[in-house]
Amino acid sequence: MNKKFISLFLVFSLVTLSANLYAKERRGAKLIITKKDGQLIEGELITVKPNSLLLLNTEGKDVSVDIEEIKVIRVVKKSKAMKGSLIGVLIGGGVGALVALLIFPKVDRDETGIGHTFTFIFGGIGVLIGAGIGTLAGRRAGKDKTFRIGEMIDSEIQETMDKLRKKARVRDYR
Repeated sequence: MNKKFISLFLVFSLVTLSANLYAKERRGAKLIITKKDGQLIEGELITVKPNSLLLLNTEGKDVSVDIEEIKVIRVVKKSKAMKGSLIGVLIGGGVGALVALLIFPKVDRDETGIGHTFTFIFGGIGVLIGAGIGTLAGRRAGKDKTFRIGEMIDSEIQETMDKLRKKARVRDYR
């Protein structure tokens, strides 16, 4: 009985834990490229070549876009408004409650409960303010980045390509 339990445990452990051994595949940034002729190309950035960008488009095909043909590159970021809002709620509520405790330290909290009411009110105000500030900060952090390649000089274009290379799935293309 004991040997069966141990062998069952080992099999179960191998099956469940082996899934965590595989590394998550690195993903490139999502780009929307506007070419000088007005054509839009959308896809995941695979790599930055010396004179072009290699993307995996939405149909799963590789697309190479020459840098000379690009007017605008937009790096699409995921919105962080919800995360910012949650952090703001926690911080704002805590700060509001702490302010109430500091302003009204001697208010009787046991018999009348009025001290708890002040703490609740100030905590609620802090939650509202924190949620607003956190949402705005999260939106700003998740704002898309736009590079106007058509308006840049060569050194600025090279600097932009170096920034994009850091966001590519394959960074060291040779």
